[in-house]
Amino acid sequence: MSHSASSTDMKPKHILGQRMAYTFSGFGQAVFYNMMSTYFVVYVTSALFAGVDKDIATKLVGIITGAIVIIRIGEIFIDPLLGNLIDNTNTRIGRFRPWQFIGGLVSAILLFMVFTGLFGFVNVNQTWFIVLFIAVFIILDVFYSLRDISFWGMIPALSEDSQERALYTSLGSFGASLGFNGLTVIVVPVVTYFSVQFTGRNEQNQSGWTALALIVAMLAIISAMSGAFGTRERQSALRAKAQDNGNPLQAFAALAKNDQLLWVALSYVFYAVANVATAGVLFYLFKFVLDKPAAFSIAGIIPVVTGLLITPLYPVINKFIPRRYLFITGMGLMIAAYLVFILASTNLTAVIIALVLFYLPSTLIQTTAILTMTDTVEYGQLKTGKRNEAVILSVRPMLDKIAGALSNGIVGFVAVSAGMLNTATAADMTAHDIQTFKTFAFYTPLAFIVVSLLVFLFTVKIDEKEHARIVNLLECQLGSKDNA
Repeated sequence: MSHSASSTDMKPKHILGQRMAYTFSGFGQAVFYNMMSTYFVVYVTSALFAGVDKDIATKLVGIITGAIVIIRIGEIFIDPLLGNLIDNTNTRIGRFRPWQFIGGLVSAILLFMVFTGLFGFVNVNQTWFIVLFIAVFIILDVFYSLRDISFWGMIPALSEDSQERALYTSLGSFGASLGFNGLTVIVVPVVTYFSVQFTGRNEQNQSGWTALALIVAMLAIISAMSGAFGTRERQSALRAKAQDNGNPLQAFAALAKNDQLLWVALSYVFYAVANVATAGVLFYLFKFVLDKPAAFSIAGIIPVVTGLLITPLYPVINKFIPRRYLFITGMGLMIAAYLVFILASTNLTAVIIALVLFYLPSTLIQTTAILTMTDTVEYGQLKTGKRNEAVILSVRPMLDKIAGALSNGIVGFVAVSAGMLNTATAADMTAHDIQTFKTFAFYTPLAFIVVSLLVFLFTVKIDEKEHARIVNLLECQLGSKDNA
């Protein structure tokens, strides 16, 4: 890998440009992820099989959502391998940037394909469509993973300083928050608009979803180029003097020996599953419980506003309040949100309050988890001598995708078991249907949030002070080797 200038050697305008490029890359990536993880299942349950017999459509929805869950869970083994591939990449522009562009380009093209029903093949032969869909989705998932892992894995290559890492993590999260929730704001009006333009029917049909997918794919490609060509990796002493990253088996061994990474990961996956399970069914909450589908944009506007308020402030707040307490505060707010959801899910005002409590702490929780995982890069290097940046930073995206897969399964299960399919309305919902919805949307995620908090409190020891101590130890060790 070529030697790149450090951030301290860069001119202020170049530093600003790099930060803006990284933020925009996170924006486009999150739009893509939300489209793939949340709205693909909404598309499958509402438009993909609209012309198919209801009983057959129900079976096909079950097959596709089940396949997605299996594929995503399989990434437990695939993502560290992709991280190892990135760690062992050596090019003139670095190890992370090439995969930003390649992963973004290929996954964007394939996303557009799946939102066309594989260019209408779903209406030709449903059996072969399922087979081809699974193959396309696996390839799509792999290339998206390469982009996602290289995006977050780049942070240790941009700086070793915890505060600077906090800034880049906040910028990436800020862009991601705008992108993820911005799509939630526009998805219904955009899909409806293009559905009307192409078919004349005021609904969300195949034409509208395909048009939205084309917009998302183009944005994904442009933002991937921003991340690939708008940033520069730096070569530090700790990176230069680390042992060879080794083969995939050694990569798995590095993960297994990094106990702090594993504890943070366990805490985070419980949070992530709860978060996406609830976010994934909010459309059904507004459509089938509140009977106010037109108000669904509120579920996107609130996190955009809270993200705008909290994300830029994270590095400032973190200077005065340690991450550990930010995480605890965030979890407390989420618990309060679930209690409001459970007690008043049929009241729009109460739901809005719950949404504010639900989304307000997401930056505190996610950024703390990402930074803690990032700091385990040096923790792992101290223990093993190997600096597995991409492998370690592949864990958080992997957990998000596993959580997203479970969300897909939950959304599909709720849609089928609660009768929330195709032409159903709020008037068709029974008390049992509503209770089924609340069990998987609120009660179960609340239990996961409590477990996540307990794991973090009792097992995670690495914080800002401990990371600074580890960096000093590493520098002393490497300095001693140079003088030997």
